[in-house]
Amino acid sequence: MECRRCNGAMVQDVFEDLKDDTGSLYFRGWRCLICGEILDPVIEHNRGTHREPLLGRARKTKFATQLS
Repeated sequence: MECRRCNGAMVQDVFEDLKDDTGSLYFRGWRCLICGEILDPVIEHNRGTHREPLLGRARKTKFATQLS
C-alpha cells in the first residue's frame, strides 16, 4: 500500500487505544514508514464522509499589510 501524503510504503500495524468506547484496546491499521501517517477503518470512513466547505463560506485569510 502507498501513503496518500508522501507516497511512502505503508505497513500493517497494531495500535493500542486506551480510551476506546467499544472495550477493545487494540486495533489494526496501516502506518507509513516515511511520514508516520496512520490509517484505520474509522479514519477512512470519516475522510469519506467529510464534506467540502461551501463556496463563499470558507474562512477568509487576513494578509499582513506591507509597510513602506
